[in-house]
Amino acid sequence: MESSSGAMALPVMLILQLSLMGVLLVVLAAADQALLPQALPGCTDRCGDLVIPYPFGIGEGCYLRQEFQITCDQSTQPPSANWTGTDIRIANFWLAEGELQINSYTARDCYDQQGEGTYHNSPELTLVPPYTISDTKNKFIAVGCDTYAIFTGYRGEERYVTGCMSLCNSLGSVDGSCSGVGCCQTSIPSGMTNRTITLSSYNNHSDIWSFNPCSYAFIVQEGQFSFSNTSFQELIVTEQLPLVLNWAIGNEPDPCDAAEKRQDFACNKNSKCVNHNNRNGYVCECLPGYEGNPYLPDGCQDIDDCKDSNPCKIGKCVNSPPGDYSCLCPKGYRNDVMDEKICIKENPKNQSKITLLLIISLSVSLGFLGMVVGISWIYWAMKKRDFIKLKEKYFRQNGGLLLQQRLASHGMETAKLYSAEELEKATNYYHASTVIGEGSYGTVYKGILPDNKEVAIKKSKIGARAQSDQFVNEVIIVSQINHRNVVRLLGCCLETEVPLLVYEFISRGTLSEHIHKETKAASLSLGLRLKIAAETAGALSYLHSSTSMPIIHRDVKATNILLDENYTAKVSDFGASRLVPLDQNQLSTLVQGTLGYLDPEYLLTNQLTEKSDVYSFGVVLVELLTSKVALSFERREEERNLASFFVRSIEEDHLKEILDDDIVDDGHVDETLKNMANLAKRCLRLKGEERPTMKEVATELDGMRITIMHPCGKADFGSEETENLETNDVALKGDYGSSSTITSTTSWYDSMQKQMLMPYDDGR
Repeated sequence: MESSSGAMALPVMLILQLSLMGVLLVVLAAADQALLPQALPGCTDRCGDLVIPYPFGIGEGCYLRQEFQITCDQSTQPPSANWTGTDIRIANFWLAEGELQINSYTARDCYDQQGEGTYHNSPELTLVPPYTISDTKNKFIAVGCDTYAIFTGYRGEERYVTGCMSLCNSLGSVDGSCSGVGCCQTSIPSGMTNRTITLSSYNNHSDIWSFNPCSYAFIVQEGQFSFSNTSFQELIVTEQLPLVLNWAIGNEPDPCDAAEKRQDFACNKNSKCVNHNNRNGYVCECLPGYEGNPYLPDGCQDIDDCKDSNPCKIGKCVNSPPGDYSCLCPKGYRNDVMDEKICIKENPKNQSKITLLLIISLSVSLGFLGMVVGISWIYWAMKKRDFIKLKEKYFRQNGGLLLQQRLASHGMETAKLYSAEELEKATNYYHASTVIGEGSYGTVYKGILPDNKEVAIKKSKIGARAQSDQFVNEVIIVSQINHRNVVRLLGCCLETEVPLLVYEFISRGTLSEHIHKETKAASLSLGLRLKIAAETAGALSYLHSSTSMPIIHRDVKATNILLDENYTAKVSDFGASRLVPLDQNQLSTLVQGTLGYLDPEYLLTNQLTEKSDVYSFGVVLVELLTSKVALSFERREEERNLASFFVRSIEEDHLKEILDDDIVDDGHVDETLKNMANLAKRCLRLKGEERPTMKEVATELDGMRITIMHPCGKADFGSEETENLETNDVALKGDYGSSSTITSTTSWYDSMQKQMLMPYDDGR
């Protein structure tokens, strides 16, 4: 019995020993990986449990540049790594991706049971180059049943605004998806260097206070927040959530080409320079077969395949960089002719056969070479066929067949078809420096064709089928328009993963830039503003009444009105537009447009009519008269919504106080300004049936232009327009599609009256 037990114990002990050895090898391998240097010699590479990799560093001389300096706060448990001089806590680094994770504060807006505000904050985050908020790894999310949230950010001096809204009546209506019921989300523009989040409520949470007294909004790393009906309570105690930032070495376009020629090039031995799309600066990556930190003086180290185990079944493993090995065979063995990683036993009697074997091998190799050439030719032919099929797939995927059918049904010919290669070269392969506009449905690039013609190329975002439908809709709409005050469609490209539209390039940018930037606004005299208004109204009148089928633009705003070198107005962005059948005078649609310009009646009923464009144009006319943005949280609450504030100012006889001083003549409001103001007020009436038509608006504006003509018959557009028009093009930084276009699927009957006076942002 004892001997039997001893015999059984022996294999058990052997198994335990082997298991322990396996665990030990894994631990040692992990330890070796951890021992790879991450910081400069003599510098600490840890703050608590967080590894601080160079070019970041703690202490003088331990970081590459000042913007990579880290402070380790030992007063927290565990110790926290912060940017020096800030309380921004860094949670993780990703060297190869040029990313890091920080903890970011959430915005919240809370009320008591009586609807009185109890707490409100609008957290800001300001970054300096080379840091930007990642648009690919983060989402902007708002949580609440009576909530709208606005995100404001800057790329350089350009301001971008986006946002979303969420509504619900009860906790039971929350289904756990972040799609507008209790939770909404949207993407953020790329390259943002700072962030401000503003929250507000329609009814001060009075109707849903029992289960949701607060609204919340934040930018969070994708996958790090999951919405459910318990989120209302969980967010009460959640002050911070993870946010991903992009970083890079340097801050310039085409960084690798320029950086590799400089002495301060950061990529060291066995590494390569990598450019990231839509990001200035570069990052460094280890070459295949190497590992470690590419920014350290010794660069990346060869991966030693022989270090942790012996992959040679017979013989000694000899490491061969990069990332390879061979086997040194013992006496009596030799390497296989075809594979140096295999040792085979020598047979003296068969030495004479080696020569024959070599001859046979040479013959086989030549035959194999011929076969490889044949296979390569076949492979090339198959790849070419696959490439053609891929283009055909993209053609169908991008709505090419639908586009052909709809163009044929409308009796229209297709615009010019551009090749993908032609547009790639025109935009330097869609480099970030060529971006001139960014919106909900895509990005606009400036391109230069081989004949030196400048064009604007609209590239839809990769996503749902709705984007393809949006693309087809825009082609159908714009193909029917032939008007000097509408941006002309030159052609399209259907053979890429996302559809492309090619428009004429408009050199002076958007109307919004000219009336909201002090450096440009002063150049717009009253006559020129009236000219722009009349031309825009004429274009909209043409869309409503002169096309074969009426067209409702649905997103009229200052950023969608462009100005050419002669200050001629050009209406753009027909991605949201709709054709109206001749037997209908209205359409039932999802509410879509830009906050601050939306027709309140359309918002309430979901019934889209031509009078919806009239309301939006009225807001633009008010912007021309006041040089104020359509909506701004920087103004007092009663002044945030420009439309309602303007109407109230006229009714209270305070028109002079709200008009732009540059167009008020010697402190007096002339008759033309009064007529323009009264026309704008009529366009902004809450009931669509009480508003004038766009044809009536255009006629009145043309009449006003006649009243300010000189005796010689020339309109007074000011010296800027008649003699000294600028000749230098201004880069088009507006949008053929805007970043704050917002779609809502919720009816707001209970809050409509308040909604009409609610502040919205300016849409930039």
